[in-house]
Amino acid sequence: MSDIQRLNPTAQWSDATCFNGIIHFVEVPESGKTMAEQTHALLAQAERTLAAMNSDKSRLLMAMIYMPDLANRAEFNQIWQAWLPAGCAPSRACVKAELASPDDLLEIVFTAARA
Repeated sequence: MSDIQRLNPTAQWSDATCFNGIIHFVEVPESGKTMAEQTHALLAQAERTLAAMNSDKSRLLMAMIYMPDLANRAEFNQIWQAWLPAGCAPSRACVKAELASPDDLLEIVFTAARA
């Protein structure tokens, strides 16, 4: 029996994985055309994934944010800061990168602690 928990595993990926109480997952916005719409959608998705893995946004450890256009960073940061609980900002990096879909304005890799 594996000591790795996988959420909705497929042949290509799992929605999240957990090992030794540390959760790893990636979110790509499921909806939205603007940076604000995509950011709100992605963060709502992250909350659902965290809940499914027995965690929440106050337990985020790291976020790696990928954006094809860093001109959107300030708008993203406003939404990100409002979304995080006070005093719970994770370590993070924001990197310019080409994403798999030209319609996506961001993608985030999260690491969190299980509750």
